[in-house]
Parts: sequence; C-alpha cells; structure tokens
Amino acid sequence: MKYFSVLFCSIFLISMSSFAQDKIDKYVVSKGETINQIAQKFKITPFDIYKLNPDAQNGLKPNSVLLIPKNSGKSNVALSKTVKGQAKTHEVMAKETLFGIEKKYDVTDEALKKANPDLEKYGLKVGQVLNIPSKNTAKAAAVSKDVAVFHTVLPKETKYSIAKQYGMTIEELEKRNPEIVASLPVGYELLIKGNRPKAVAKVAAAETKVGSSKPIVPKVEKVEKEIAYVDYAVKAKETFYSLSKMFGLTQPQLVELNPALSGGVVEGMVLKVPSKSNQIASNSVKQKVVLSPKNSADKKTLVLLLPFNVAKNEPDMANQLKNDKFLNMTLDFYSGALVAIDSAKQMGISVDVKIFDSNETKTASNVAAVFAANNLEDVDAVVGPFYQSNVEKTAGLFAQNNVPVISPLSKDAGNPFENLYQSIVAAPVLKTAMFDFLNAKQGNVIAVIDKKKETIRKYILENQAAVKIAPLTETGGLNVEGFKKLLVKGKMNYVILETSNTGMIKYTMNTMLALMANYQVQLVVLESNETLDTDEINFEDLMKLHLMYPSATRENTSPEAQIFMKNYRAKNKVNPSAFAIRGFDIIFDTMMRLSQDKTYQETAETMITEQVENKFEYRKKTEGGYTNNGTYILYYDTDMTIKEAK
Repeated sequence: MKYFSVLFCSIFLISMSSFAQDKIDKYVVSKGETINQIAQKFKITPFDIYKLNPDAQNGLKPNSVLLIPKNSGKSNVALSKTVKGQAKTHEVMAKETLFGIEKKYDVTDEALKKANPDLEKYGLKVGQVLNIPSKNTAKAAAVSKDVAVFHTVLPKETKYSIAKQYGMTIEELEKRNPEIVASLPVGYELLIKGNRPKAVAKVAAAETKVGSSKPIVPKVEKVEKEIAYVDYAVKAKETFYSLSKMFGLTQPQLVELNPALSGGVVEGMVLKVPSKSNQIASNSVKQKVVLSPKNSADKKTLVLLLPFNVAKNEPDMANQLKNDKFLNMTLDFYSGALVAIDSAKQMGISVDVKIFDSNETKTASNVAAVFAANNLEDVDAVVGPFYQSNVEKTAGLFAQNNVPVISPLSKDAGNPFENLYQSIVAAPVLKTAMFDFLNAKQGNVIAVIDKKKETIRKYILENQAAVKIAPLTETGGLNVEGFKKLLVKGKMNYVILETSNTGMIKYTMNTMLALMANYQVQLVVLESNETLDTDEINFEDLMKLHLMYPSATRENTSPEAQIFMKNYRAKNKVNPSAFAIRGFDIIFDTMMRLSQDKTYQETAETMITEQVENKFEYRKKTEGGYTNNGTYILYYDTDMTIKEAK
C-alpha cells in the first residue's frame, strides 16, 4: 500500500483564472490521453490546465475540448530554484506530499507552513509554488516559545502515551521532568514546553524518590507458557468476532488453536480455547514499548547475510548499477543498515556486527560455506539472506542453538522453523487486521464486490458473517436501491469496495457522496488497488469519503524519524528509498532487542516495537516460527494528511 502515501496530494486547484482570449488555445483530447501528457506537450503544468478546466478533475473524455493557456516562454517544469537574494522555491508536482517535500528540503512542517500561510487554509495544490525557508529560518520556527505548557497526569496514562500525544520521546519527557524517571504519579504536572516557574511543580499523590537517571526500559511480563485449555461448543449465530471477544483472542490466534476454523465458524463445532482462568487477550500478552538500550554484561553478536554477489559483479560497475535492480535493492538496504549500526553505537549499544556476502540466487547461496568457515553457531541473531529458500536453509543451519534468523524481505509463507522470524507482514494478515478493526468499531459493514472478485466474496461469506453483501444489477453494476436498504442511520457505514473497474468505483463513490447528507459513510479497501491511482478517480472525493486501508508501513514525522532522515542524507547525499528505510528499521530493531536483558525470542514474545516506517509484532505460528502482525489502519483526512485510525 505504499502508493497510498502519495495519492492524497493529487488534488488540483479548481479556481478559475482570467486570461485574455488571445492567450488561450483550444485543444481536442485524443483517446487515452492524460492531463500530465497534455501538460508536457504544451510545456505547462497540470495546475495551469485545471485552473481553466475544473471539470477535467473528473477525468478526460475523447473529443472533449480543453482551454490551454499559451506558454509565455518561461519553463514551468523546474522543481526548485534559487535566485540570488531570494528564497528557494519549489513547484508542486502531481502526487507530491507535504511529508515528501519536507524530507527533500529538511524543513519542519511548522516552518514550511509558516513560510506558506495558504497551506493551512487551502492545502497542497499541484502547480503551487512554495517558499522553502532557509535552514536558519526553519530552525527558528522550530524553537519552542518560552510560554510554559503543562500536562496533568491522569489515571492509566503512561510516559509513552503522553510523549506520543505531544510529539516527543520518553527521554525528552524525562529530561524536562527528572522527577518521573522512577515513576509517573497521577496528578503530577508535567512540563511539556517552555520553562517551569519556581514552585510550580506539584504532585497530587505522595512524593516519590528519584531513581537512576539512566534510561528506563518498560517492564513487560513474560508470557505464561503453561496455559490450561478447555473445549467449547460453538452456539448458533456466534461469529469470529464474538468468539474473539469472549476468549480474549484474535482471529489468527483462534485459527492457530483450531485449524478447522479456517473454513469458517460452524454451529456445533468444538473449539480448543483457554480456560477462563488462563485467557490471554492479545493486549495482555504483549505491550507496545519504546525500547531504550540496556546492555547486558555479555556482548552480543549480530550477523548480516546480504546478497552483494561480489563474485558476479561486472567490470563496468556503473553499467551494472544502472541495470541490476537486485543489486540496487541490496545496496539501498545496506545503506540503511549502516545508519542503524552507527545510530545504535551512538546510543551506547554494544553489539558486534559481522557482515557477509550471501552470494545468492533464488535457489542457491554460499551461506553454508560462510557458516562453516566463521564459527557462527553461537551468534545471537542473523538477518538475511533475502530469498525465502535461502533464509530457510540458514534457519536450519542455526536451528541447533535456536539462533533467531530474521527474514528481512521475503513475502513467502515458507516452511516452518522454530527459529525463523518472517518480518514482512503477509497480505492475509493485513486483510484480517482490517476486519478486526471494523468489528471492534461495531459499525455497519457493507461490501460492494464485483463479479470478478469471487474469492473475496467467498471469504467474507464464510468468515465475516456480520458483513452485508451489496446487491448488483444484471450487468454487474451496483444496485443503488438495494445498497440504500443496507445502510443504517446513527452508525458509521463502512463500505468495502472490491473492484478494479473504474466505472464501478466512480459510481459507488458518487452514490456514497450523495448519501452523506443523511448517512455516515466511509470508504474501505482491503488491499492495494492500482485503479485508485489514476487520473480517472477524483482524489478529492477519496478524501471526502476518508478512504481507509490496512498498511504494513506508515508515514512518520516524529523527531526520531527526522533524525534518521537527516543522518541518512548526510551520509548518502540522497533521500532514503523504501529499501533503505527497511534496512534501517530491521537492523536497528534487532540491535535494540539484543541490547535488552532478554533473549531475542523473549522480546519477540512480549514486545511490540515501532521504528521509522515499520511495526514489529511477532506472533508464534502453530506450525513453528514467527510471523510479523505489525499493521496500521490508515485513512485520508480532509486536512491533506494520512492518519492512523484509532
């Protein structure tokens, strides 16, 4: 779903501009042409076309006539320019986001919006020219005001939740409030910004003594391995959702205990479930934590097996880099890993990192030779290789000592190994996470599924009994009257749209938009849909409908993420690719887990962590090994941002 992170900025300004008649041409649209192609043909921007042709946002029709402003001779395609004595500017191109522009110029959101006041009011528009503040200006904008901001600690609040609320780290919160290092008393007035006036600090609860000033690692209870199970007979009308709530288990956990459930919930079937005295809800099994380094006495060793394939490198390396996508992916991943290693060392993490060339293809590698020649059987963790067959063989080599082997990129299900950790979130996990979220919200869920998506129709009928299937017409389109009858007033109506047909997408969205005056409706997709990323779909409508989707990654503007971006650019002179960010997240997360006073396996079984883009929530599979269930439910908001649904 990575493409979703850029869709939301493809909304075009629709205000009309006054042009003299002699400055406008008329152009007849040919079949298959797009706004971008026409703009390039006339050496103008899409913004220029949309100003004169606002209806073109809804798609282009063959033989329709567009008004085209005559080019003044000045080039409009430059992305950025710096004129002596003037501030740097940036022309917004299609699919650019505020987040991406801020990363490109290393400026904060606050500084960019201060330099461009219209951003707050109108949002980002294609063709818009932004003023890019200088680094000094950006730094000045980022400086907090002297006015003190306080937060009173409420019951059940944690350092993590408070720090996240104000966009700070736990360490920053503790630095401003050293009295809370040892504990977080209810009623304490935390200093968030500015300077604390004398005699302002107070604690409603009893005073607590300040402990060590060293970073605190949140305490997490270990999972109890001895769990008592009982048999339970499924009753009429019970569903995955009701069973999950009753026994404190997620749907995947229920299926792991009862493989027969993969075919659906059937009345009378007997399930294996935890006894009431031993029920383990997913939230009690694991806690999301912000890890701080806590080195144990013995130094840990991490091995990276990356496919540089040095033996196969061509003499003309420049030409190879131009054409070899796999090598570029490897080098990007490696560049992110190096930043992670350097960041961990700066934090005082003592982990010995050994890097080897796995020299691999889809079916072979030299990992066995590396293993035999370097006495690696007693290392603490291994990341790599890339291909699934090779990572499985590696897990087999390290299985005797139960050394965790983390698969960094493979999406394959693979064969079971107790020490194998699949870090990529599988597609079925994303789909399940979306349904779990919708069920938890207790809204009215309707699925619009075209006739070519019978697999998802069957899945919903067998596994999601609460979901209503919208009727179709004889020609396969949405039956609007039948659809209206499924809507419920006073509840959010989540409409799952499963089709790649452009006409059906537009018709369903227009129907939903027309019903918004009387019903609460939100558009939902279960997986990547390339049709949504076309000029035919009005992206402003996607925002109005708050398009929601499951994702394995997120956009992150936290201070920690900004530090990574800055460090990466300093080392590599470019912005990190998706593979570079993945390399950082995997390696940094692994090193942080190894720095705890637990084994990697213990951290996987008890801790959920988040890095720049990825979440790591490992679950033990029934057949052996671990899979990552770290997902995000994201949605488009009308303020031009993608947010995490809560």
